[in-house]
Amino acid sequence: MAKKDLLGVKGMEAKELKELLKLTAAMKKEVGQRRRTAVPPLQGKTLGMIFERPSTRTRVSFEVAMTQLGGHAIYLDLGGSQLGRGESMADTARALSQFVDAVLARVYKHEEVEELARYGSIPVINGMSDREHPCQALGDVFTMQEKGRKSVAIVGDPQTSVANSLLVACAKLGIKVHIVCPPGYMPREEYLREAEKAGADVRMSHDVNEGVREAEAIYVATWKPGGAEEEGDEKMRAFLPFQVNSAVLARAKKNCIVMHPLPARRGVEITSEVLDSRNSVVWEQTANRLHVQKAILAYLLGKK
Repeated sequence: MAKKDLLGVKGMEAKELKELLKLTAAMKKEVGQRRRTAVPPLQGKTLGMIFERPSTRTRVSFEVAMTQLGGHAIYLDLGGSQLGRGESMADTARALSQFVDAVLARVYKHEEVEELARYGSIPVINGMSDREHPCQALGDVFTMQEKGRKSVAIVGDPQTSVANSLLVACAKLGIKVHIVCPPGYMPREEYLREAEKAGADVRMSHDVNEGVREAEAIYVATWKPGGAEEEGDEKMRAFLPFQVNSAVLARAKKNCIVMHPLPARRGVEITSEVLDSRNSVVWEQTANRLHVQKAILAYLLGKK
């Protein structure tokens, strides 16, 4: 059987997304019932994890997921591997294929995860690249479905890897999307086309108050993930009016939920008052990452 990879939401069929979400629900239910199978599904399996970028949630959730499923995870950063000395991703893929059962990679360039998948003989998972963050998006749409939400306003930068994956995932699952951002910051064309191809109901707005008015969920898309923000920065000036604060939340539906992929820059793209409000499901959203990672691992390694 041909190996399966998870490089992005773009290119995935809706039925694959639904299957992963169904498996996620099963994983979460099993934890809630405190059930333990006699033989852990990933017993004896090993996940190699390549991290060029810093990580908290992705690294910890995948390590815990492997442990709870009976497997083991090995962390590799640039300084502690030959990648830091110039070894190619192609050769790294060939080498890791001799030792581990799957590879997770959090990289700067999407081409690197594609290279890992091309030259490796084991499943490859994109733990975040400059184009997609499928693991985050899967956890997000799972949370939306749990909360019964059928529309979302993505407020902030629509060109980030998280926004790309979320836009396409929502489109393929029939969740209406309203992009709310400053003029000149359109979603990336290839992801907008993919969403439209899926028959998405995607709207655009440059007025934050208007953009959140009908939303059942507000999703904060960070403006500069991992970057520094100078006070005089042009992008910061453009995005500051799109901060999700109590005044913006008051414009939304009364039961509107608030989501954020984290880490949050409190007082920048979102205020603490909103992040810690009763409308916020950020910590439930975070917790769901573990269940999603378990589903991804079981799905790719053929254990269900």
